[in-house]
Amino acid sequence: MEEPGSIRPGGRTARVRAAVLRAAGDALAERGFAHLDLTDVARRAEVGKTTVYRRWGTVTGLVADLLTDMAEQSLPRARTGSLEDDLRANARLVRKTLADPRQGALFGAIIAAATSDTRTAEALHRFYARRIREWVPCVEEAIDRGELPKGTDAEEVVRAVSAPLYYRFLASGDPLDEATADRAAKAATAAARAGAYIKDE
Repeated sequence: MEEPGSIRPGGRTARVRAAVLRAAGDALAERGFAHLDLTDVARRAEVGKTTVYRRWGTVTGLVADLLTDMAEQSLPRARTGSLEDDLRANARLVRKTLADPRQGALFGAIIAAATSDTRTAEALHRFYARRIREWVPCVEEAIDRGELPKGTDAEEVVRAVSAPLYYRFLASGDPLDEATADRAAKAATAAARAGAYIKDE
């Protein structure tokens, strides 16, 4: 079953979707999930509230579509021919997103909501699963080049890159600078080369 708002339209309907999702993102970043209201989003987007309620139905349906759109708009993965350089590009992209005042606040609000709202959690899981799949080929290509041992779990390597960045973002509050991103990529690369992510038989 499709999530509300998940059918990809064109023309005026696409413009309405873009305006509503932009307004929803702004509202989430400013006020958090608890205060997200479809009527307020419709007002911000200058769209009839009936349109918003008919298309997305609920706040969680709107957030699910927002996450889908964010995944679609993300930059494509790097292809440098070097595992560490590819992972560094990934880490810098994650860092840039989390350190951005609007995007960081938006992700923080969605992650907070996901801890208590099942549908938001499911949408968030789908978002990150998609982002990981997009970067998995850089690890698989490194295995094919002989940079990494056979049997390396490509998804775990990609997760290892962003994990320390999300720790700083959500838990420690330490700075999220490019040096931190580069260190995360270097550590994940070294661990992968040492066989730390080889799948158990």
